[in-house]
Parts: sequence; C-alpha cells; structure tokens
Amino acid sequence: MIRRSIVVHGNVQGVGFRYSARREAERLGVAGWVRNRPDGSVEAEIEGDEASVTELIDWFTAGPPGAIVSGTDVAEREPLGEHAFRIIGWPVAG
Repeated sequence: MIRRSIVVHGNVQGVGFRYSARREAERLGVAGWVRNRPDGSVEAEIEGDEASVTELIDWFTAGPPGAIVSGTDVAEREPLGEHAFRIIGWPVAG
C-alpha cells in the first residue's frame, strides 16, 4: 500500500477533471480524494497498490478530454488506510 499527493497544473478546472479522476480511481480500486485549488490547479491524494497508484498518476499527467496539463508535482505520503475515493472542497478560512 502506497500513498501519493499530486498537484496538477494547467487548464484543469472546468473540464470535469475531478469527476473523471474519481471514475478512474474507482475503476483502478484506488482510494483518496481530489479537489480544485484556488490557484486553478487540481490536488489529489491517492492510495492503493503501487501499480494502480502509478497508473492513476499517469492518468493525471494527461487528464480527461478538454484538460491541458502543463505539469504535475508528486510527493510521497504515509498511507491512511482509506477505502473510498471522494471529491472534496477547499477548506474555507473562518
């Protein structure tokens, strides 16, 4: 079990990126979350077996039709034992 964080840069909001990422993660059996960031990028944390996580990271480098990915930043994280993949919102400062 591995976990990775990824930030995807480019024209990646408003193109169905998060919903497509969730569909792809569910197909691969990968858990975690995805969200839009205020700077226009998309951020995700994903965990699962190494092959499935690697395949999902590869998917993030292109994204869904309509996305134009200019780059990705990937970092290792400690697995949390998540079992589902969800779309979440950006934390709101209160």
